[in-house]
Amino acid sequence: MNSRRVVHDFHEARSEAHTGSEAPAGSDVETATSPGGIRRDQPQEDTYHQRQQGWTAPRQEAPQAPYAPYPAFQQPFQPSGDNVLIDLPLLWAIFRRRLGLFLGGAITVLALVMIFTWQITPKYAAHATVVIDSRQKQVLDYSAMISGLPADSASVDTEVQLIKSRAIAERVTEKLGLYNDPEFNPAAAGETKPAGGIKGFIKGLMPGQVEKDAVDPQLAERLEQEGTVNAVMGKLSATRSGLTYMIDIGYVSTNPAKAAEIANAFADQYLVHQLEAKFDFIQRNRDTLNEKRAQYQDEVRAAEAKVEAYREANGLFESEGASLTEQQISDLNAQLIAQRADLAEARARLNAVRNEIDNGRSADTITEVLGSQVISQLRAEMASLSRRKSELATRYGPEWPEMQKIEREESDLQNQIEQEITRIVSSIQNEVEIARQRVLALEESLSGMRGELATNNKALVELRELEREAEATREFYEQILSRTKQVSEQEALTEADASIASLAAIPRAPAYPNKSLNMMLGLIMGGAFGLFLIVLAEVFDNGIRTGDDIERVLGTQMITTVPSISSGIFAAKAAGMKPEDYLVERPMSAFAEAYRTIRSNILINRDYGRPRVVALSSAVSGEGKTVSAMCLGRICAISGDKVLVIDCDVRRHILSGSVNETNAGLMEVLTGKAKLREAIQKDPRVNMHILPVSGDDPGKEDVFNTTAFRSMITMLKTKYDLIILDTAPVNAVADTRTIIDTADIAMLVVRWRKTPVRASKAAMKVLNKLKTPLLGAILTQVDTKAQGAYGYDGSYGYYATHQKYYHD
Repeated sequence: MNSRRVVHDFHEARSEAHTGSEAPAGSDVETATSPGGIRRDQPQEDTYHQRQQGWTAPRQEAPQAPYAPYPAFQQPFQPSGDNVLIDLPLLWAIFRRRLGLFLGGAITVLALVMIFTWQITPKYAAHATVVIDSRQKQVLDYSAMISGLPADSASVDTEVQLIKSRAIAERVTEKLGLYNDPEFNPAAAGETKPAGGIKGFIKGLMPGQVEKDAVDPQLAERLEQEGTVNAVMGKLSATRSGLTYMIDIGYVSTNPAKAAEIANAFADQYLVHQLEAKFDFIQRNRDTLNEKRAQYQDEVRAAEAKVEAYREANGLFESEGASLTEQQISDLNAQLIAQRADLAEARARLNAVRNEIDNGRSADTITEVLGSQVISQLRAEMASLSRRKSELATRYGPEWPEMQKIEREESDLQNQIEQEITRIVSSIQNEVEIARQRVLALEESLSGMRGELATNNKALVELRELEREAEATREFYEQILSRTKQVSEQEALTEADASIASLAAIPRAPAYPNKSLNMMLGLIMGGAFGLFLIVLAEVFDNGIRTGDDIERVLGTQMITTVPSISSGIFAAKAAGMKPEDYLVERPMSAFAEAYRTIRSNILINRDYGRPRVVALSSAVSGEGKTVSAMCLGRICAISGDKVLVIDCDVRRHILSGSVNETNAGLMEVLTGKAKLREAIQKDPRVNMHILPVSGDDPGKEDVFNTTAFRSMITMLKTKYDLIILDTAPVNAVADTRTIIDTADIAMLVVRWRKTPVRASKAAMKVLNKLKTPLLGAILTQVDTKAQGAYGYDGSYGYYATHQKYYHD
């Protein structure tokens, strides 16, 4: 109901404003358009009822289109493209700011290092060098039995560990009699003093500490010797020189001569250890090989005798590398092949003859017939008779007795030829049969021999197994004989795989502590510790310090930095003054110039429209938001703008303390309990109006999310050039979001070095979700004297060096 009343009053005021009635004199709101306003040449609309609110002649302005943010507000903020990997000026500024912390940490570390260095007993280091012989110097081939060290890194590193082994240390301790040296065995110095102070206290707390008299004497002596060896080993160093085969043996002692003696002793005992290890190995090999030789000698004899007995029992005799049966089979195979060839040839001749006869051709064309001398002779006689017959036929007739005689002779010769041909064909058939019988006989013999060979082969499998066993035993026996001979010759040719390259000389200067090196390390460690303290301090310095921080961390532009008048270069001049009063007293100061910068940012790009309502908020309380609202309002009023500052922080209402207490305030206007003219008060210092919050209990009603509040803001926009809303922290009060949504633009107030980064980020998340565009952030309460230590902050970080532009 109250909201409806306020809306009714606003509409009634608008309707009566057109009647042109005069406002009463003495009104707090000026009638003329202020010099700093926009569109001062346009007639203003009568926007309020003069008789109800007491306004004087209202400003007449042409209707203005609803505010639309200019493109700078519509586009998301893009951080500066000046992204450098390392900002050297900034790093130098941080270092300069934390110089005291750096020097304190560095000097402390350096002092501790110096004290430690001058308190240490000097120690001397002696160095001997041994070289691993990578060349294989062998008169005989003993690689199968004992070889030198392989030329690889692992072997050299192994030798380094061998030098540092307990076995070598015990040899050196025994040889040099170090068991009785007080440097390594405190008990050798006689009666020891009980440990006192912190060392004695700590030793008393350690478990297992018993008196020597309480243990077995032999055990006590053994423990004493082991402790001495441990002390000797603790001062030894053995390192490989790069990737070479050189090993440096170093030893540290409080006595320089003793250091050289012990280093040389370690080198000598290392070579002795190598030789003894080889001799022991040779002796063990000799004993083992003699036993094996006797054993395998008997085994070889038994294996060979077993082979010969088995060969004789199975008739597995050999000749020229093959058994007799195999040789016989080979001969029979050769004969069978030849005989089969003869059989094939005879059958071919027989088949040719038969084909000639079966085809009705004369047998005279057969090769065997043509080659027969008998047939050739008979044919010659036939030819002679044919000639005689021809001669007689010309003179006599067929009945002539001589002619008949010749015919009978021809008939006899022809019969003889045919009989000879028949005999030749029969001879060919006989040859075929004989060849076939021979082939059958050879095949039968070969089959018998193969059966005998199969039997022999079965026995031969066992024989071969016996021969392999005998051969393996013989080969191993021969190897044993060869190695036994090599071992007998090896002992005389054995030498160490390393040699001493240089003996340790007695050192003249102590190697520890190295005072110059310790001083340098102290400086380095002190510098590193000082830098660590700087980094630690910067990490825990969780606040916004520069415009770059605002752009990088919050993702928005920095509008300006507002210097603090309670510290830095303004402290003396502003003593006892409030910031908003200092601005009025010194309007040309750097402090006032910061708020002019804010005003300039609001006024830029006026072709796109000017924001009338500006909301100031912060992440947490104590950021200077209320002071900024007052100062911004006063600087705009000084510049000629008609300004109204509304205290929207109804819970704390700090801004309301700058005016007289009244019973009419913002809450009363919005709830309909008071008129707007009754609530608005005039700033006592400048021509600016303030709408305060009255009373200690502003109420719990939600008055900002109402039509009354929005209608009031809409009406006031026609009356004032600039309306500033001083809101509560956006992270703490939910109403702040509703209030900011009614503004044209919003600004976030951030206190220099105080506002937590997380709180600022949380506030930015809330503001980015609202429809009201964010102009940027204001960095307040900046110590201009200390600001330079954080690096220059654009054109706003030069207050200390550009005093001539300001009148502070």
